[in-house]
Amino acid sequence: MKLKLTTYRTLSGIKKIFELPQKQKAQWVVYQDNKPKFFVDCFKLEIESNAMMNNLVLCNKMPIEDVLKLINKRNNINLSVPVISRIGLKKEIESISTEIDLKPIPEKWLDYSL
Repeated sequence: MKLKLTTYRTLSGIKKIFELPQKQKAQWVVYQDNKPKFFVDCFKLEIESNAMMNNLVLCNKMPIEDVLKLINKRNNINLSVPVISRIGLKKEIESISTEIDLKPIPEKWLDYSL
């Protein structure tokens, strides 16, 4: 999968974030232990974990951050979606295109009854 590694300058310092070149609303790069590990696309329903995330995020109208908190608590892991700046002040310094292999979130971590 082709991603952009973008370097931002924020009030809290320099941050490097993997982003999609053409991000759409229901797509996220999910980090595990502060490293990019998974990719969620809620509209690519042929992948079972994406269909489950579609139900949790879009059908239940829960923010992705809240869903990840529930998954983290239930499975004792550390998943997150990176935030560049909480107050919106950021300046892009550099952007590099890179190829990275991201898998869908494992189905065993997801459950419709979260």
